[in-house]
Amino acid sequence: MYVGALELDVLLGDVQSLKQKRAVVRPLVSELRRRFDVAVAEVGGNDLYRRAVIGVSAVSGEAGQVREVLEACERAVAEHPELELLSTRQRMLGPQD
Repeated sequence: MYVGALELDVLLGDVQSLKQKRAVVRPLVSELRRRFDVAVAEVGGNDLYRRAVIGVSAVSGEAGQVREVLEACERAVAEHPELELLSTRQRMLGPQD
């Protein structure tokens, strides 16, 4: 079994309040969950209205499959015009860990 985790640090565009932030982040989280069948949540920057850290995790019997899914999630987030992807961090756990 392989478990992959992806951390996405994003800068939100023209957002002036936490309410506006939720209006951007919630649909993004739902889209990733629906399109890629992954576990996803906002995991950081909760008190900042222009920044968010989104965590994504996937599980599979194949390490390559986990990497493909996480990379596809990263590309999907980068394609959103209302935000800027500042950094990403990917981690993988396998049977030997």
